[in-house]
Amino acid sequence: MVERLDEVFHALADPTRRAMVRRLAEREQTVTELAAPYPISLAAASKHVKVLERAGLVRRTVHGRRHVCRLDPAPLAAATHHLRFYEQFWTGRLDALEAFVTTPTEESP
Repeated sequence: MVERLDEVFHALADPTRRAMVRRLAEREQTVTELAAPYPISLAAASKHVKVLERAGLVRRTVHGRRHVCRLDPAPLAAATHHLRFYEQFWTGRLDALEAFVTTPTEESP
């Protein structure tokens, strides 16, 4: 589980791969379609897709020469669950800081 989580965060660390995931959330796309908006080769786009596949974020099916990709959201749910702990931690800390800053203090003589 932890290894997969590391792969998910590694995959999402790259802005091109994050954009690809966002586009796949809208609909299935071929590797060619995923590469189109970026100044990268088809080979480079395929490498990005392979990273996403290793992380379990993308499933690819091959139909002849067409490689169709679709999003598998399960690893994103696991990453979100992991991050919720830190969200709760920081929310508590920030609430405590706000209370400290907004609490009136006595003036020293």
